[in-house]
Amino acid sequence: MSAETYPRTRWRLLWQPEPQPGPWNMAVDEAVLQGVMDGTSPPTLRLYAWAPPALSLGVNQPVADADLARVQARGWDVVRRLTGGRAILHTDELTYAVVARPDDPRVRGDVLAAYRRLSTALLWALRALGVPAEWDTRRDAYQTQGRHQAVCFQVPAVYEITVQGRKLVGSAQARKIRGVLQHGTLPLTGDITRIVDALAFPDDAARGRARARLAERATTLEALLGRAVAWEEAAQAVAEGFRQTLNLDLEPAGLTPAERRRAQYLWETKYGARDWTRRV
Repeated sequence: MSAETYPRTRWRLLWQPEPQPGPWNMAVDEAVLQGVMDGTSPPTLRLYAWAPPALSLGVNQPVADADLARVQARGWDVVRRLTGGRAILHTDELTYAVVARPDDPRVRGDVLAAYRRLSTALLWALRALGVPAEWDTRRDAYQTQGRHQAVCFQVPAVYEITVQGRKLVGSAQARKIRGVLQHGTLPLTGDITRIVDALAFPDDAARGRARARLAERATTLEALLGRAVAWEEAAQAVAEGFRQTLNLDLEPAGLTPAERRRAQYLWETKYGARDWTRRV
């Protein structure tokens, strides 16, 4: 869709380059979603980073997919996000989150319709950075190959972004009656197969096969461009992609005091709590 399709709209831009722990990042995403749903927060594009690395499980993914002892030995976090999908290791990346009301034409409809619209912004950003990115529209391939995989980047979902058949951006979405959250990750650098070290396998041979498959099917921005891309450069491109393709005015602002209080509560009682992380 072109920018002319949408009415000019103002969204808040939460620009958060300082890396934060996984439970806090997931708590902030939900706090903003709750604020949008109750009308106290504006529609928001959030750009953020992680430290230490965090293994993020989909809302209904079995915790048994993770090798918690290996994760702990590496000093990594484990979180369970509000959205679906498979495991992602968040590190050396740019993460985006979009939160809006479900009647906003940019996210209106079903999951795939919103994916397609929001992906236009990500495609614009990647092409501006020099990456020949494209949508993956192989619905059948995803349904038959991806549903049994523990790793999000193993197989692209429909309208996720690939480059020469290799997945570059992984996204997930939660749709509520009064709000929509979509967040996703753009790996900037490093070994895309590191997530294999955080997952459970019957033996080293199976782990090695999984590592080889992932190396063939996923990639990073640095591997594609032959140079390191700083978080700020990638974030500027993504923000501009949202401005250009979705006809947005992005107004930089911080979390509201209510959002910050809610996020702290969610960190302490949900995302940092064993009961939530190990609920499945």
